[in-house]
Amino acid sequence: MKEDKSYFGEIGEAIVSLATGLKVTLGEYFTPKVTEQYPENRKTTLHVSKRHRGRLVMKRSEDGSKKCVACTMCQNVCPNGSITILSEMITLEDGKKKRSLTDYSYNLGDCMFCELCVNACNFDAIEFTNDFENSVFDKNKLILHLDKEDYKSSLPNILDGGEDITIGKFNTKTK
Repeated sequence: MKEDKSYFGEIGEAIVSLATGLKVTLGEYFTPKVTEQYPENRKTTLHVSKRHRGRLVMKRSEDGSKKCVACTMCQNVCPNGSITILSEMITLEDGKKKRSLTDYSYNLGDCMFCELCVNACNFDAIEFTNDFENSVFDKNKLILHLDKEDYKSSLPNILDGGEDITIGKFNTKTK
């Protein structure tokens, strides 16, 4: 049961609570900060974690062919249906039938970036990159056809994690 406090007891508790909050605020005020000069210096000083999930891309084999075999595992596991795979059955020269990928549609606007699709892919055909510059004015441009695109990052070294982060100084190198 809650103990009833006097008027002055309540005031004392409020002062202790205020002092605790001020202590946390002052402690954070004096810690070193990192300021990214974005977008002016994004090509020279930007640091993005390699683990950041920014955009789904389709991996290619050494010969440039798609690794995706249209098994639809990623489509089935996607919680909000942002992946749609269209395929067709083709007959090979030896008479065997094989599924062939026709269209791999990925809706970046609906994606939750949960990475369940990448984990479900048994063929290592898709992955998330840490490229985060995906802003567009038309939401229809967020529907990507991964099998038809040859992905290139918008920033030169973003896939490697960008520049090394320096705590306590402004990252103000120029291009």
